[in-house]
Amino acid sequence: MSTAPDDARKVSSYSEQDLPEFTPMSWRMQEIRATIPSHLFIRDTRRGLAWLALDIAMAACCWRIALFIDPTFTSRAAIQRLTLPGAELARWASWMLYWWFQGLIFTGIWVIGHECGHGAFSPSQRLCNVVGFITHSLLWTPYLSWKISHHRHHCNHASMERDEVYVPKTRSDLGIPEADGLTKIDYEEYLGDTPIYTLFTLVRQQLFAFPAYLRKFFNVSGQKSYPKWTNHFDPNSVLFTKEQRNVVLLSNVGILAIASLVRLACKTWGAAAVIKYYGIPWLCVTHWFIMITYLHHTDPALPHYRQAEWNFQRGAAATVDRNFLGWMGRFFLHDVARYHVIHHFFPKMPFYHGAEATKHLRAFLGEHYHYSEKPVFKALWDNYNDCQFVEDRGDVLFYRDRKGRAVLRPAATYQKYVPETSS
Repeated sequence: MSTAPDDARKVSSYSEQDLPEFTPMSWRMQEIRATIPSHLFIRDTRRGLAWLALDIAMAACCWRIALFIDPTFTSRAAIQRLTLPGAELARWASWMLYWWFQGLIFTGIWVIGHECGHGAFSPSQRLCNVVGFITHSLLWTPYLSWKISHHRHHCNHASMERDEVYVPKTRSDLGIPEADGLTKIDYEEYLGDTPIYTLFTLVRQQLFAFPAYLRKFFNVSGQKSYPKWTNHFDPNSVLFTKEQRNVVLLSNVGILAIASLVRLACKTWGAAAVIKYYGIPWLCVTHWFIMITYLHHTDPALPHYRQAEWNFQRGAAATVDRNFLGWMGRFFLHDVARYHVIHHFFPKMPFYHGAEATKHLRAFLGEHYHYSEKPVFKALWDNYNDCQFVEDRGDVLFYRDRKGRAVLRPAATYQKYVPETSS
């Protein structure tokens, strides 16, 4: 992903006519598929199970080590050696280290369940469903219900009318008047939040967006046409067909089972222990999951399409690979962030083939392949501010920032709105 578009917004006088033009790609899926060697689509059950076993072993080791944190740093020897404040500091630093790594490991286990949901874990659909159901239920995700809506997201990614998540708000959604090229719009009036409030809403997104997405309490980032209280737990929800009712109920059984186990654990070891060893790492899963998926699908340089210009391959290319946490992201998160573009083109491809397959895809797509080396926490803050809304008109759309500025513009044949000339 080029950084040149960002520079276009730093000049004092903004004109969209000076922005780089974007023309949607015209290749067919058969042409793209032909560039990927066939052996990269092979799913190896033993390899998938080995990765799952490694994740479980790492989680167990982290838990076992964490059992020694409080006894070690509250002991008389530790207090004498470190002083009481020093021992407390070391104790909480150790817990922070545990939560960081256990959160990453738990997220990796969730990613294995995600692989199962796509059928990428094994050629056996039964094994995929068993592993996916267990791993996702343990992490409070209704596996079969999520699998249905997630499949719909993949089939309709970057479609303004049909995508399931991260659907941009439009100018009219935010009550911003349409640009006419003559009247200057005071975007500060509509989008001007203080940095402190912006940080608050960003933290709220990171911690609660995934539970809210599952419950659809606020229709987080989904389609505006869904009724209020649409959720993944109601078998009669518009998200599901009548034929899918039983699998939704089965997913609910999985959630009820983990709720019962957590309740039993709280009675046995105390709620504080359950929160420390399990609850906070799970909260880290929701943070990493939302951060990863948000940054996959939200960037000023990624297009969104209305029906006239959308197709599957254009939608699949409208995501971005990122260097997410370096080696930790690649190892613990199974490359889910580093090689996401190839995943959108071929969801059944196992994650361990992502690196090699991406080399072929990148060479073929050229400028239509997106990659970013920007540090992910900086990217999260920048994109949260720079991706505010898209236009109500036009079939090829790009996000605009808090001042109504974009970084790319559709080629002239795709423009159906009056471009902004200054801000």
